[in-house]
Amino acid sequence: MDGHYPGDVGSFEVWDYVVFGGMLSVSLGIGFYHGCTGGKQKTTQEFLLADRSMNPIPVAMSLVASFISAITVLGTPAEVYINGAAFWLFAISYPIVAILVSRLFIPVFFRLNVTSANEYLEKRFNKAARVSGTITFFINMVLYLGIVIYTPALALNAVTHISLWGSVLATGLVCAIYTTVGGMKAVLWTDVFQTCVMMAGFLAIIIEGSSRLGGFGRVWTIAEEGGRIDIWNFNFDPSIRHTFWSVVVGGTFSWLTTYGVNQSQVQRYITTGSVKRARISIFLAAFGMIVVVSMSCFSGLVMYSYYADKQCDPYSSNKVSETDQLVPFFMLDLFGSIPGLPGLFTSAVFSAALSTVSSGLNALAAVTAEDLVKPCFPRMSQERYTLVTKGIALGFGVLSIFAAFVTSFLKQGVLEIAISLSSVTGGPLLGLFSLGLFFPWSNSKGAVVGLICGCSFGFWVAIGSIFYPPYSYKPPLITSGCNITMTTPLTSPFMTTAEADPADRPLITELYTLSYTWYACTFWLVTVTVGLVVSFITGPTKRKDIDPVLRSHCVDGLYCYLPEAIKKPLRCGDDKLVYYEEDEDKDEDVFKVTEDKDVMTSTAM
Repeated sequence: MDGHYPGDVGSFEVWDYVVFGGMLSVSLGIGFYHGCTGGKQKTTQEFLLADRSMNPIPVAMSLVASFISAITVLGTPAEVYINGAAFWLFAISYPIVAILVSRLFIPVFFRLNVTSANEYLEKRFNKAARVSGTITFFINMVLYLGIVIYTPALALNAVTHISLWGSVLATGLVCAIYTTVGGMKAVLWTDVFQTCVMMAGFLAIIIEGSSRLGGFGRVWTIAEEGGRIDIWNFNFDPSIRHTFWSVVVGGTFSWLTTYGVNQSQVQRYITTGSVKRARISIFLAAFGMIVVVSMSCFSGLVMYSYYADKQCDPYSSNKVSETDQLVPFFMLDLFGSIPGLPGLFTSAVFSAALSTVSSGLNALAAVTAEDLVKPCFPRMSQERYTLVTKGIALGFGVLSIFAAFVTSFLKQGVLEIAISLSSVTGGPLLGLFSLGLFFPWSNSKGAVVGLICGCSFGFWVAIGSIFYPPYSYKPPLITSGCNITMTTPLTSPFMTTAEADPADRPLITELYTLSYTWYACTFWLVTVTVGLVVSFITGPTKRKDIDPVLRSHCVDGLYCYLPEAIKKPLRCGDDKLVYYEEDEDKDEDVFKVTEDKDVMTSTAM
C-alpha cells in the first residue's frame, strides 16, 4: 500500500483554520450565552455550582470530557501503538470506580452541602488539614493544566507547523474567558460540545484507517500478529508496566483520586442537586469513559496496523521525534489532502485541552474562594465575592499559560510526567479523605503528617523513575519498508536507561521500577498507614467526638444487603448510622441519623 510522510503529508490549509476557529468560536459563544442569560452569573451559587439544577446527562458528558484530556487523545493511541492494548483493561476499572464513588463519597459531600470538597477536611479534622488539602490540590492542578495546554500544542506544532505559542495562548485565553464569563453552566455545556468534537475525531481515524486496510478484521489480525493484543497478563510483578492487576486494581485507585475527591469532579456532582441525580451522572460517565477508552485504544491499533502494513514505523525511522506526535502525524497521513479534516482532528485535540482546563479553572476558583478568601473576609458582600471569584478564575487561566511555559523546559517524557503527577498528589489526597471517612480513630496530626509523607514519597519515586526508568519490554516495530538511511540504531528509541546499563544502577533504584499504574495505590497506602500510626501515637480520636455525618461506612455503603449480624461487627462498634430519604415533593435529600439498625435499607450510607 502506497503512502506518504511529512514533509509529504502537507500542512494546515484555509479550511482547516476555519474548522479550528469555528470550534473556538462556539466555545466562546456558549460562555457568553450563559453569561447573559439566567442569573447572569451574579452569585457564586450560579457561577460555581450552576444553581445545583443541572440535568445528569450534560454533567455525565462533562465528567467524560474532563477525563478525555489532550493527553488522553494523543497519549492513549500512542501507548497502544508502542506497548500494546493492555491499557484497554482500564475499561474494567471505570464501573468499579463509579460504584465506590456513588456509595462512599457522593453522599458525604451532599449531606454536608459543601462547595469545596476541602470543607469536609476542616469539619472532620481542623483548618490545617483543610489548608494542606488545598495546597496539594493547587500543586496538582496548576502543573497539570500547564502540561495539558503545552503538550498538544508542541505535538501539533512539530507535525502541522501550527504556531506553538499561538496555540498555547488561544487555549489558555479562550478557557479563561468563557469560564469567567459563563461560569459552571458554560463549562458543562462547552464540555458537551467538545465531547462530540472529540468523538468525531476518533471516529474519523478509525473509519478511514480501517477502510484503507480492508476492514476491522484485518486491523485486528495485523495487530495480533504484531503482539499488540496480548492483554491478559496475570503476573503479580509490580514492575511490569501493564498487567491485569496493575491496570484494574491500580487503575481503580488512580481514577478514584480523580472522581472521588478531586474538586473539579466533586463540583460537577453537586450541580445536579441530589444524590440520586449525581449517581446517575457518574454511572453514565462510566459508560462514556468505556466508550472513549475503547475508541482511543482501537485508534492506536488502527495506527499500528496501518504502518505495520506499510512496514515503515514513523517513530523508529525518525519521522517523528516523540511518541505524542504519532497521532497528529497519522491524522495528516490519512487526511492531509482533504480540506477541513485535519482541522477537525486538531479541534478534537484542543477540545480535549479546553474541557480539562476549563474544569480545572472553575475548580481552582472554587477552592481558592471557599478555602482562602471567604475565611479571611467573612463579611464580604455576595456581589463582591462573586466578582472576586471570577477574577480568581481569570488569574488561574493566566497562571496556567505560565505553567505551560515552564513545561516547555521539560524536553522528554511529558505525557508520563502528567500521568505520574496525578497519582503523586492524588493518591495522598485520596488517603487524606480516606482517613477521615473510613477510620474514625484518625486525628488531625495523623492526617497532615500522613499527607506530607505520602506526597514526599510520591515525588521521590516519580522523580527517581525519570533518572532511572523502569525496565520495560516493547513489542518490535517494523522499519524494513522505509526507504531512508537510518541515522540511529533501530533499538535506540526504545532503549531505557535501565536496559542500557543495569549494572550501574544502585540498589535503591529498584524502588523506581514500580509501574506508574501502582502509584496512586502505593501513595494512598503510605498516607493511610503513616496517618494511622501517628494518630495512635498522639492519641486516637474518640468515636463519640465525631459527628456521624462525617463518617462513611463501607459495610453499609457497599454491602447494604448483608444480614445485620454480619454488618454489626464490621462497623467496629459504631452505634450511630446515617441514611437518607429523597423528598420527592421538594426534590431534595433528607439525611437522618439513627441508632436503629433496622432502618438501614438499600439506601444506607
